[in-house]
Amino acid sequence: MARNEFDFGSFIMRLLFATALVFTSYNPSGYSWVGYLQSEVPKVYLAASGIVLLIGWVMFLRATWNSLGAIGTVLAVGFFGIIVWLFIEWGFFTLEDSSVIQWVVEIVIAAVLAVGMSWSHLRRRISGQYDTDEIEG
Repeated sequence: MARNEFDFGSFIMRLLFATALVFTSYNPSGYSWVGYLQSEVPKVYLAASGIVLLIGWVMFLRATWNSLGAIGTVLAVGFFGIIVWLFIEWGFFTLEDSSVIQWVVEIVIAAVLAVGMSWSHLRRRISGQYDTDEIEG
């Protein structure tokens, strides 16, 4: 039977999976799927892992889009963008270091995906309303 409970731990798990998906796909260190494209890794391994990553991206993007919609996704990106702007203003990092900016952008993408995966649960807890997918036929 499915668990209908949603708590902070549930959000953290979604955030960890989103972060793993984003950083496994690409990161500036070169230890990612994109980094391995330029190496001597056998193409069959790249194809298999690429399919697994694509499944993850489709799952996360579809859930985020269905949960937040266009306006909600823009608002989530804007919210995390403002937080990054504050960190820049406070001097935590600068725009001159492109590697740091790449890491920060990836963290923002993972955070938006985690919020998208969690938003339906949060909205249900706040309002009592369920989100459903419409199935015709």
